[in-house]
Amino acid sequence: MSQHLPKDDQPPAAAGMRKGLTSYGDEGFSLFLRKAFIKGAGYTDAALDRPVIGIASTGSAYNPCHGNAPALLEALKRGIMLAGGLPMEFPTISLHESFASPTSMYLRNLMAMDTEEMVRAQPMDAVVLIGGCDKTVPAQLMGAASAGLPAVMLITGSMLTGSHRSVRVGACTDCRRYWARFRAQDVDEQEIAQVNDQLVASVGTCSVMGTASTMACISEALGMTVPGGASPPAVTADRMRVAEESGRIAVQAARQRLTIDRILTPHAFENAMRVLLAIGGSTNAIVHLTAMAGRMGLEIDLQALDRMGRETPVLLDLKPSGDHYMEDFHHAGGMATLLRELKPLLHLDALTVTGRTLGEELQAARPAFSQDVVRPFGDPIYPQGGIAVLRGNLAPGGAIIKQSAASPALMEHEGRAVVFEDAGDLAARIDDPDLDVRADDVLVLKRIGPKGHPGMPEAGALPMPMKLARQGVKDMLRISDGRMSGTAFGTVVLHVTPEAAVGGPLAWVRNGDRIRLSVSKRELSLLVTAEELAARQQAAPVVEPSAERGYRKLFLENVTQADKGVDFAFLVPKSTGQRIPDFK
Repeated sequence: MSQHLPKDDQPPAAAGMRKGLTSYGDEGFSLFLRKAFIKGAGYTDAALDRPVIGIASTGSAYNPCHGNAPALLEALKRGIMLAGGLPMEFPTISLHESFASPTSMYLRNLMAMDTEEMVRAQPMDAVVLIGGCDKTVPAQLMGAASAGLPAVMLITGSMLTGSHRSVRVGACTDCRRYWARFRAQDVDEQEIAQVNDQLVASVGTCSVMGTASTMACISEALGMTVPGGASPPAVTADRMRVAEESGRIAVQAARQRLTIDRILTPHAFENAMRVLLAIGGSTNAIVHLTAMAGRMGLEIDLQALDRMGRETPVLLDLKPSGDHYMEDFHHAGGMATLLRELKPLLHLDALTVTGRTLGEELQAARPAFSQDVVRPFGDPIYPQGGIAVLRGNLAPGGAIIKQSAASPALMEHEGRAVVFEDAGDLAARIDDPDLDVRADDVLVLKRIGPKGHPGMPEAGALPMPMKLARQGVKDMLRISDGRMSGTAFGTVVLHVTPEAAVGGPLAWVRNGDRIRLSVSKRELSLLVTAEELAARQQAAPVVEPSAERGYRKLFLENVTQADKGVDFAFLVPKSTGQRIPDFK
């Protein structure tokens, strides 16, 4: 047994089927009734005396990223039973990025609430969370963090890559690349249909370093998965072995009472932030990490994250910042290979779900070998972290740019604003041949923030105006209060805070205003006087969005801004006052 865990591995009195008894006014009767019903499913007393391991199952016909869930469940249950536990599968909400309207982010907090309440309500000594698609992993970790039980994250895994005319392709960076070519008339309708057949070669999450892959890597960096849990593709035997091992570890965590608060510590979050920067990860991960940390009473310091990024280079050569795909990362040794390169910058004393520290797990990992996917620390693909944090009068609460996927020529840029008031306005005018737009302009999209759409959709990577795309323009500076997919690329400023829908400065930008971006100075400025902005605000005050009923009403009345994680304020405990990273 690890020296880091208590020697007493006996379960507490209120464990297993005796845990969280339904209120009938008679605890003995409550247990009697519960056992009667579970025995109706064929269970014996011997089975019911084991540690109960809940399995939050997110298989759904609407979620092809979780299409391997039945196979994962079989392997996971095998691991639990081999270790002496009783697996108890239960369903929760399942979210897929492409199948949720208006956006999966709108429903992330609902899934987190569902996960938390089902973990609390049902008898279990530990829980295994099966997730993969973008918002499922953060939703589950947020819910588990609030529930407080021992928890293990089981990632569904990435899809395999396909091939189009002997060119390797995978969702969804290549989706965007080919669609941009189609809009520019470089690809015809017949070819784009052929591409569509090849982009997603199997079930599983996106094969590039999008949000799903980023959250998988972050989960392992946090210590919430078994070692090697981030990288195996969905349809491989390696992924099934990870599932079986997750079951064994969940039983061990239950017996040793290794609760999630011992894993999700400030040091764990700092390790995750280092990894986010080094993998050129999705900008969405900042929002999710902020929400997850908030559930532990911790606050993410974006300015400190930016300082951290100046000393943390991008080492992972994966699309959209590089050239490779997730299965290549797995073949290169996965997270162990990356973490070895980052070792001097990591908190190796952080505890993981195995009961051992990150440093101990790295020591136990397979030895390093020659590969070309993870670069040496001294020879990065990008000298600074993939994400930079911007400030200025246009974003008093901050904004984000994925500098590793941006055009170098646009990193220091001043241009004329071409403004779209909301997503509908963008759709109506972006392809208008009479649109007054030039290649050196700045495209501005308002009201796609947390409340503006609502749900902060991944619409921040505005398409090139049709007339410019057909002239060969590949990139422009684009600014919004929304998000973009981790699979997207280009010079895109995101998460402008406060958002336009609540009266942030973005709301008052007009066509023709000058905007200046300086990534080197971390500046985002609207070149309009404070007096002029105040006059615009007084002339047309913002009315915040509202709803009369249901989840939308709950969402609009309680959702926080991007810098607070877009969580519901009532789900976040009182802050401990601890800010991370503690960067000095």
